[in-house]
Amino acid sequence: MELKQYLKMSQQLVMTPQLQQAIKLLQLSRMELEEQVQQELLENPILEMEHEAQSPDEVRKEIDHGPDEEAAQDRFDVAQVANEPTKKSDDFDWERFVDDYSEYSSNPGGAEVRLNDEDLPTLEQTLTARPTLAEHLDWQLNLTPLLEDERRVAVAIIGNLSSDGYMPVDVMPQIAEEQAVEISDVEMVLTEVIQQLDPIGVGARDLRECLLLQAKHYFPKDDLVHQLIDKHLEHLEKRNLAPILKDLDCDMADLTGAMELVRELEPKPGRNFSGSGEEPQYVTPDVYVVKIDNEYIVQLNEDGLPKLKISSFYQNQMKAQGRKGDKREREFIQDKLKSAVWLIRSIQQRQTTIRKVTESIVKFQREFLDLGIEHLRPLILRDVADDIGMHESTISRVTTAKYVHTPQGIFELKYFFNSRITSNQGADLASESVKQKIKKYIGEEDPKKPLSDQKLCEMLEAEGMTIARRTVAKYREMLNIAPSAARKKVF
Repeated sequence: MELKQYLKMSQQLVMTPQLQQAIKLLQLSRMELEEQVQQELLENPILEMEHEAQSPDEVRKEIDHGPDEEAAQDRFDVAQVANEPTKKSDDFDWERFVDDYSEYSSNPGGAEVRLNDEDLPTLEQTLTARPTLAEHLDWQLNLTPLLEDERRVAVAIIGNLSSDGYMPVDVMPQIAEEQAVEISDVEMVLTEVIQQLDPIGVGARDLRECLLLQAKHYFPKDDLVHQLIDKHLEHLEKRNLAPILKDLDCDMADLTGAMELVRELEPKPGRNFSGSGEEPQYVTPDVYVVKIDNEYIVQLNEDGLPKLKISSFYQNQMKAQGRKGDKREREFIQDKLKSAVWLIRSIQQRQTTIRKVTESIVKFQREFLDLGIEHLRPLILRDVADDIGMHESTISRVTTAKYVHTPQGIFELKYFFNSRITSNQGADLASESVKQKIKKYIGEEDPKKPLSDQKLCEMLEAEGMTIARRTVAKYREMLNIAPSAARKKVF
């Protein structure tokens, strides 16, 4: 063994900060990209929002006549990449701007608002957040006359309620110890105070107590409903009606009516106060796929995305100083300029890549766009990567948290990549199309005789799809569909 020195030529990919930034921008969602751009606008003084585009030809004229050729060339690169920057407007009519602002301003010092009362949003529509269950109960508690000890126990109970409005039984001894009262006092406050508040059923310790509280409030004279909930909730859950009919000594018609009333009760009284986790999440598509003359056109959604340009102030500053200015100042501006140019190029490259990936997906999923989800083809990342000449990891980043608007609805780009299921008829099927068939079968089933997983498996096999029963059960659970025993209806 000995040490030697020798020369070797090789190629390797170096993860420069610019490349890392490009990869990061590629996988950001639309909202995250907007936040990232806003952050760059705060940190980089060279960057500005685009308002009025300047052609590359106009920048080329500045290159020919400018003293700093290197800085002007950088501006030309930016204009070619982003088709910018904008023309500078030195004269601005501030008096007219102030007059217009005062005329349409809605503040007390401005002119009268030019909107009818019907056009204005209501007070509820201007709320930033809905009240939580605890806030709703505290508001009612403040209107209830109580002793000081009872109020402290009531506040402690409200603070320990679950998001569904239930009271954990094992917490009650802890509340009694912390508030220095008897456990019977805690139970009294729970039943006499908390359980009398809105929503009805809040503070219940289990499902039976919750439904019974609502039944006594809404149907105070219907003893059959009370007994059905109190004694036979387990039989009711399993659709086992024979023991119920025998014990309650009633006919089928009366039992059916009582079961209908039980179905109207709310098993989760705190559902409407569960917080922002269940607020509707609105999706803005990144791409639109529009059918024009039997052809699908892919169009990027640029609305809301900030368009960047290089600050005209710093352009003029570099042009005026040339190479005679302060060295540190010139280096700072040049570094920020390079960073700005790379950011603009990265954003444009991101948009171009999204377009290419979407066009490839449209080419593979033409039958889906024409006929619907049942005709979705099996597709993997490698298929699209080979089609457009990119790596699978790039396709994975592009399709993450990106949405496309199609004639069939709005879908995440990841939705179009499905596992392959072999069909006896020759053509393979996508897993999503099989899920759609299962959903269709269950939607058309007889409620009194729901389809079992084995029956669904046999129906799919009759159409040429050989799928195991456990796979059907997995797909059914992914669709949030209950088993056949829970879907059975006796009336």
